[in-house]
Amino acid sequence: MQFNAVIAGFGGQGVLLTGQLLAYAGLIENKHVAWIPSYGPEMRGGTAHCSVIISDDRIGSPLVEEPGVALVFNRPSLDKFEPLMRPGGILVSNSSIVDKKAERKDLYLYEIPAGETARRLGNDRVANMVMLGACLELTGVVSTDAVMKALVKIMPGKKSNIIDINRKAVLAGAGFVKGNVPKAVLMTTSY
Repeated sequence: MQFNAVIAGFGGQGVLLTGQLLAYAGLIENKHVAWIPSYGPEMRGGTAHCSVIISDDRIGSPLVEEPGVALVFNRPSLDKFEPLMRPGGILVSNSSIVDKKAERKDLYLYEIPAGETARRLGNDRVANMVMLGACLELTGVVSTDAVMKALVKIMPGKKSNIIDINRKAVLAGAGFVKGNVPKAVLMTTSY
C-alpha cells in the first residue's frame, strides 16, 4: 500500500498540521512516511500545502506529482490540484468555502461542510480535523487512534479538551462519508 496525498488551503487553516498528523500517525503504526510542507511568504493567510506519502514499503521519492488523494480547503487549491490528480483519485473538498464543483469526472468527489461542522462543534479551528476524518474513513491509511496519539505528541501540554474536540471533529468528518466508500476505492491498494 502506498498513500500519496496533497493537502492544500490558506495558511492558518491547519493544512500543514493535518499533513504532519497523518505522517506522524503513519510512524506510530510503523509505516514509512514522507511529509513535505510548502507555504507562501505569509504563513497565516497565504497559500499553504503539503504532500504526504505513507507506505508499507520504502519510499523511492518524497515528491507527490500525481496525488491519489487531495484535501482541498479552498477554491484556489481545487483549481491548482484537481488537474494534477491521478484518474480514480479521491478529492475531498471543504464545501463551506469551496464554491465550485470539481470538473473532472474520473475522480471520487466528496464535498464536506468542514467549516460549518467545526462551528457546530464550537471551534472553527477544527475544520481541518473534519477533513482529516473524511480522509481516514475513505482510505483507512491510518487509524483515528494513531492520529489522536500523534496530536498529543505534536501539541504537548495542551489541555484534554483540545484532544476531545479534535476527536469529535475527526469522527464527524468520517460520518459524512461512512457507507459511501465506492468498492473500487476499497479494493485499490495505492492512493
